[in-house]
Amino acid sequence: MKIYLDVCCLNRPFDDQTQDRIHLESEAVIAILKNLEAENWIWISSSVVLFEVNQAPSLDRRRRLLKLCEQANSIITLDEEIFAAAATLKSVGFRSYDALHLACARKAGVDVFLSTDDKLIKKAARKKATVSVRVSNPLTWLQEIV
Repeated sequence: MKIYLDVCCLNRPFDDQTQDRIHLESEAVIAILKNLEAENWIWISSSVVLFEVNQAPSLDRRRRLLKLCEQANSIITLDEEIFAAAATLKSVGFRSYDALHLACARKAGVDVFLSTDDKLIKKAARKKATVSVRVSNPLTWLQEIV
C-alpha cells in the first residue's frame, strides 16, 4: 500500500498534545510511521513536502521533520504533468500547496493521501472526481483498515 503524508500530518506528533484530538491523531501518525519503517507500507513523499518542511519557523522542528522525511521510499519531483494537475485542482478551489501535494500523490498512484486538515479532507470529498485520490484523516483511516 502506498501512502502520502502531507506536512500537517507529519507535524502532528510535534504539536501541543493537550487536546484529545491532536493526541489521538499523533498516535495514529506514529503508528503509521512505524508501519512504514517496518516496510509494511510504502511512503511516497514529494519535493513539495521537503520545500514546505524547510519553511518551518522552528529550526528544531525542521530538523526533526527532515529526519523523518529521510525515511520516505520515494520522492516525487515536480514536472509539467504535476503543475497541470495542480492548476486544475486550484481551479476548483484547492490552495496552491494542497493542489501540488494532491497532484504529486495522484501521479505516484498512492492508495491514500493522509492529512489532518479538515478543510482539505472535506473539499477533497466534495471534489472526488477531480482529486481522484482517496484523502483521509490518519486516525479515521487507521481505524478503518485495522
